[in-house]
Amino acid sequence: MSRPESYASIWDAVADTPEQAANLRARAELMRKIAARLKQHDWTQAEAAGRCGVTQPRINDLLRGRVSRFSLDALVNIATALGCRVRVDLEAA
Repeated sequence: MSRPESYASIWDAVADTPEQAANLRARAELMRKIAARLKQHDWTQAEAAGRCGVTQPRINDLLRGRVSRFSLDALVNIATALGCRVRVDLEAA
């Protein structure tokens, strides 16, 4: 009987390559931070959508953590529309 594989993170488990895992991790982190910002304002999803320049279903997808439905570009655009500055940090793996 073989032992199950272990992974450093869920993203490493679901991605085919380290590059894909890094992209998923970055998108998920940005989505969490955007969602937290939206909750601070206590807007309805429709209000948030109007301020972010997207549709209400897109805000719903974001708040539900549907990472696969967002590119990094789209998330940066949403964050910028909220008046946020996106910063990228690199560290050795």
